[in-house]
Amino acid sequence: MQIDLSHPDFQAAIPIMKKIEEAGFEAYFVGGSVRDALLGLPIHDVDIASSAYPQEIKQIFPRTVDTGIQHGTVMVLHHGVGYEVTTFRTESGYQDFRRPDHVTFVRSLKEDLKRRDFTVNALAVRHDGTVIDLFDGLADLDHKVLRAVGDPHARFHEDALRMMRAVRFQSQLGFAIDPATESAITTNAALLAKISVERTATEFTKLLLGRDRQAGLTTFIDTGLYAYAPKLEGQDTALRQLAALTAPQFTAPAIGWTLLVHLTGLNAEKLLRAWKQANDLIRLTASAAQLLAQLPEADAWALYQAGEAAANVAFVARRALDASFDVAQSQAAYAALPIHDKAELAIDGKTLMASGFKPGPQLGQTLNRLERAVVFGELPNDQQALLAAAKQ
Repeated sequence: MQIDLSHPDFQAAIPIMKKIEEAGFEAYFVGGSVRDALLGLPIHDVDIASSAYPQEIKQIFPRTVDTGIQHGTVMVLHHGVGYEVTTFRTESGYQDFRRPDHVTFVRSLKEDLKRRDFTVNALAVRHDGTVIDLFDGLADLDHKVLRAVGDPHARFHEDALRMMRAVRFQSQLGFAIDPATESAITTNAALLAKISVERTATEFTKLLLGRDRQAGLTTFIDTGLYAYAPKLEGQDTALRQLAALTAPQFTAPAIGWTLLVHLTGLNAEKLLRAWKQANDLIRLTASAAQLLAQLPEADAWALYQAGEAAANVAFVARRALDASFDVAQSQAAYAALPIHDKAELAIDGKTLMASGFKPGPQLGQTLNRLERAVVFGELPNDQQALLAAAKQ
């Protein structure tokens, strides 16, 4: 079978592959870029695997960087762009269920491909577009099946994160998981606790954003993986409620996290910190979850306190829970607020002090009352009107 390699990322890397072959070695495109090209999906990272050992790659190309030479990866710099070339290898001794204790470089493409996670990711492509399929990955692509390469138990013991990758791919690609592979996930689910939270979180977030998150979440629950994820043990009922939502594909991580907070009743900050998420996402999710709990009856002050970004997340989340909820109407209500930020208030502490107010708690309380009055439309956002109200 031939694959179309007209994508610019493939085209830019082909000269590197040709140069490796001219030196007497093999070179192939491998991994997700091959899978996605065959599925007609956008191409992201282009990976090259070669029979040349790292030192041989360094002799072929004048400019290289040792990005992961201990694991066989050398970055080749070509016209200002870096391309990672990884030597065929075998691995052994996965004591942390994630990284191999020993890496052995080999010349065999088959030995390299058989250590990969799923058959659809174990395809290789020559620079002329010829597909090398040693593990029936093309058939599994056609049938939309995720199947572990070889023994699934062995694959998950090598890298327990692969179990999360399975449910993530199920969500992203809309593929079914092969029964033997899913059974092995159930058997080995407890190994997920061995994986760093950051890596698990990356896969879980992608799962939430997938086009078939219902299927991915359902498998995440049915296999017991959820019980070994931060703060989710005992939350299967809430997770099934999330999986049951038929709303369109989520466009931002905060939407999925906000719904998870809402349905579990967990504290947003504690939950997302346990998942080691970024502070910006934590703040956004916490504000959105607080507003979501008040919708559709939220008043002007609740909308104002949430802010535009969190309000929009809360509106979309509410629509996911209730298809009759009018997002556009709620957005219009937010837009119609007299002010959207305290900085827009026509008066501030300096103005009040210039008019005779003394610094202290009472000054702050007065500003807060004026701010609320403006948000509720009880006072115009006019400096003179606000000064008069403050003096009263």
